[in-house]
Amino acid sequence: MIISASTDYRAAAQRRLPPFLFHYIDGGAYAEHTLKRNVADLADIALRQRVLRDMSELNLGTELFGEQLALPVALAPVGLTGMYARRGEVQAARAAAAKGIPFTLSTVSVCPIEEVAPAIDRPMWFQLYVLKDRGFMKNALERAKAAGVTTLVFTVDMPVPGARYRDAHSGMSGPNAAMRRYLQAVTHPRWALDVGLLGKPHDLGNISTYRGNPTGLEDYIGWLGNNFDPSISWKDLQWIRDFWDGPMVIKGILDPDDARDAVKFGADGIVVSNHGGRQLDGVLSSARALPAIADAVKGELKILVDSGIRTGLDVVRMLALGADAVMLGRAFVYALAADGEAGVSNLLELIEKEMRVAMTLTGAKSIAEISRDSLVRELGA
Repeated sequence: MIISASTDYRAAAQRRLPPFLFHYIDGGAYAEHTLKRNVADLADIALRQRVLRDMSELNLGTELFGEQLALPVALAPVGLTGMYARRGEVQAARAAAAKGIPFTLSTVSVCPIEEVAPAIDRPMWFQLYVLKDRGFMKNALERAKAAGVTTLVFTVDMPVPGARYRDAHSGMSGPNAAMRRYLQAVTHPRWALDVGLLGKPHDLGNISTYRGNPTGLEDYIGWLGNNFDPSISWKDLQWIRDFWDGPMVIKGILDPDDARDAVKFGADGIVVSNHGGRQLDGVLSSARALPAIADAVKGELKILVDSGIRTGLDVVRMLALGADAVMLGRAFVYALAADGEAGVSNLLELIEKEMRVAMTLTGAKSIAEISRDSLVRELGA
């Protein structure tokens, strides 16, 4: 049964990818309750259908941080995207640019900033973690500026890595992981040829550029574990705010008080996010956390949201709950793994079509008209 394009792409990605890569993108932390709630809670949000309102003209565009977007959507930062298709970050960035929306490059991407930025005809965004190696952070910021990156997305919900047990079972980590990954690769020949052989180098491009030597997949988990900084606090971000003169977005907000702190800090935006259920299992889904955060800070900065968004209908739901825009993560990576740039382009086209249907049948002629009034209050408020 076809439920959504993302569901179909997920199934195609599972067939194509070695298990360690599929489960890395598909899995969450601990027992994965929050991972499941992200999707289920969003699906439970009921929209208020309206009819006979002359919906012949719709405007899906919006402005975000001085940029005109064709849709209120950005592609989220996803680590190792270049392992899901040949030079995957470049392919995804091209699809996003062609659609007129931002692509956000991850700190731990396969393709470095210097490879992705020249491949597209619009500025990209860059995501940075809080790391113990402040030299790397400064180097990454300098390189992002030089490449014309417009918006910095600063991820703050990973002071420590989450407990992702699927990775140990799948071969991403754990005993004999390298051998297990090799055996999985050779049993998936299409991926092994297209990405495994022709998609090299398989290193963390941004980190390798800084270190001057390859940082490969075998170093990925260890490097991250050694460099995340549990001592981080708001004051530690001030030097970044002072250095970065463009828009700065704080990603990983789930509590209204933290959202208020982001306003005090001077952030230009926040991303309401539980890291796709990959950090602390048992926290609120993004759909449940969003309304209270919107009530607290709406209008004082831009509110983005991720986690659980799979369709254009989900985009409209999140906008109705108080977001200004959404970020797509897993949904675009499934499509990328299944069919490269063409898959991501097709997914974005389908999301636009689904948004048009939802806006037409809820009486919202523009993104600005999508609001709490678009919801059935008994179920969605």
